[in-house]
Amino acid sequence: MSDPETSPGDLPIVTLDVASSSPRRLAVRVREGEGPPVVWLGGFRSDMRATKAAALDAWAAENGRRMVRFDYSGHGESEGRFEDGTISDWLADACAVIDRYANERPILVGSSMGGWIACLVARERARRGAEIGGMVLIAPALDFTEALMWDAFPAQVRQTLERDGVWYRSTPYAPEPDPIRIALIEDGRRHLLLDAPLEPGCPVHILQGMADPDVPHPHALRILERLPAHGSRLTLIKDGDHRLSRPEDIDLLVRTVAAMA
Repeated sequence: MSDPETSPGDLPIVTLDVASSSPRRLAVRVREGEGPPVVWLGGFRSDMRATKAAALDAWAAENGRRMVRFDYSGHGESEGRFEDGTISDWLADACAVIDRYANERPILVGSSMGGWIACLVARERARRGAEIGGMVLIAPALDFTEALMWDAFPAQVRQTLERDGVWYRSTPYAPEPDPIRIALIEDGRRHLLLDAPLEPGCPVHILQGMADPDVPHPHALRILERLPAHGSRLTLIKDGDHRLSRPEDIDLLVRTVAAMA
């Protein structure tokens, strides 16, 4: 559920200290501009230099829009080890960045795992009376640790996780396997969303490829069913894969974010 394609950034990195049980420093890039800030929330093992994030930053630069990108702890240029991270950690990272750099009705653009993080951020902000301007979710992997990992793992993999605490999953997106820890699975259960209605309090537009092997399109339909009827849209791309990084996919993403913003 990652997007390894990268493009060099042209903005200086600022660092943000996240105060938690495991303090860490995050790498953040902020493009100054007008309008509701657009915030990129990347996927599992992805980073803020990924193709889609870079394309949105280029759109922001051309249109004078405020854009915020960052790397979760253990990702990209931020501190920490990826294998130590959990959904709780990455949610805390996102909330800290948004509170500091994009607090006024941000437009959240979440890719894969970032779609789950975006919905969790919206819930956390609603509890504090803070609004979200809108969300664009690309192959959103809500509840993926349970619905797309644990429930799909064969018994042998579950036994390995319970015995060793970690299982190494091969991935087409990187030369080395993904370390999947039982701590990630167990922590994910604290944040499951799809057993109840989703009330993000803002418009939501989902972009989903129907040829996605990592987040199958029925998962997006399940998310849509949980969202309010008003303001929720799903665009299916029949030949789209998980990355949705082809030129036509990027064009659709930019147009969707521009319309939301």
